[in-house]
Amino acid sequence: MKKLFTLFALVLASAHLFAQKSENLALTPPMGWNTWNIFQTKIDEPLLKSMVDAYVSSGMRDAGYTYFVLDDGWMSMERDANGQLVADPQKFPNGMKAFADYVHSKGMKFGIYNCAGVKTCAGYPGTRGHEYEDARLYASWGVDYLKFDWCNAEGQNARESYMLMSKALKATGRPIVFSLCEWGTNRPWAWGAKAGQLWRTTGDIGPYFDKSLTKGGWTPQSVLNILDKQDSIRQYAGPGHWNDPDMLEVGNGMSVAEDRSHFSIWCMLAAPLMAGNNLHSMSEDTKTILTNKEAIAVNQDALGVECFKYYQFDGMEILVKPLSDGNLAVLFLNRSDRSQTVNFDWAGHLIQDKVSNTDVDFSKNNYKLRDLWAHKDVGTTQKAFKQTIPSHDVVMLKLTK
Repeated sequence: MKKLFTLFALVLASAHLFAQKSENLALTPPMGWNTWNIFQTKIDEPLLKSMVDAYVSSGMRDAGYTYFVLDDGWMSMERDANGQLVADPQKFPNGMKAFADYVHSKGMKFGIYNCAGVKTCAGYPGTRGHEYEDARLYASWGVDYLKFDWCNAEGQNARESYMLMSKALKATGRPIVFSLCEWGTNRPWAWGAKAGQLWRTTGDIGPYFDKSLTKGGWTPQSVLNILDKQDSIRQYAGPGHWNDPDMLEVGNGMSVAEDRSHFSIWCMLAAPLMAGNNLHSMSEDTKTILTNKEAIAVNQDALGVECFKYYQFDGMEILVKPLSDGNLAVLFLNRSDRSQTVNFDWAGHLIQDKVSNTDVDFSKNNYKLRDLWAHKDVGTTQKAFKQTIPSHDVVMLKLTK
């Protein structure tokens, strides 16, 4: 009997040790809105409830955005006497469960933030040493998404820290999407799929298209800088496990053309679409970009394959994203500081991609062309595609057999 009990205990321990993340989550890239890019830690319940309302009235929810995510700054500066995290009573006088309920009542899912280190990036209590109790607390509040940062984690092993939190989340029994915000320092694409549903591939983005400005010794990543780091790791992404090039900066200071290009690139990258603009004051241009359902459909395509660079010359670049049903998305990106005219003769071009087992010879296959920003059909691949593209702008096409 003693031997049987020992064997049973070992089985339980092994099951716990090798427990994996919750499955069947984020089968397409997560879509949502996050507080950080526009508000940083200056958040409170009345402001955020109004953002929830604007999320709905703006058409974001109906366009497919699901998550409303609180970033850093939601909690008190100290844990309570029992070691529990506490929502800042000045910012959230009704508590976090009540706010989560409000988000859910609007037909959306609720996300929250913490950090693998002893403190968050803004200096609030981190999760180190409290993984299981924090996970249980989030589950009791109805959290659906956890963004888990990597500040103040000196001496920690990234893989072990994220796997520990992954196990803690799974142990709650509540399906919670786990976002590994590790900045790509420890190659999370090589191991992150066992821990969570998405992992950051670079440092933090800023509202810059091609060149970033240094702020207090820190230089945020630009859109093009991030794009150039994705091609070599695209094979690690797919349904339920996504490379995350960081949140969207659409509506935060770039030009309309740059915002459109930024959004198009993220759609082509099968990137999580996490907006970060002021939903109250967004312009019609910003709303049009963020709610373009044809572009979003490329991002949400069930095949879940990232684009790859097919061609680049003199500031012009062509990105190709294989889609389900043998279709393709093609992005003509003008990275240069001048307008350029594309004159692309499809005949003779061969699209081959080992990641998706795609093999398309345009001399043998005819595709219909759909311009996803003009929302109109623009011919077929039997005729050369010709169009002038302004500086930092794009043409995004869907190619259908």
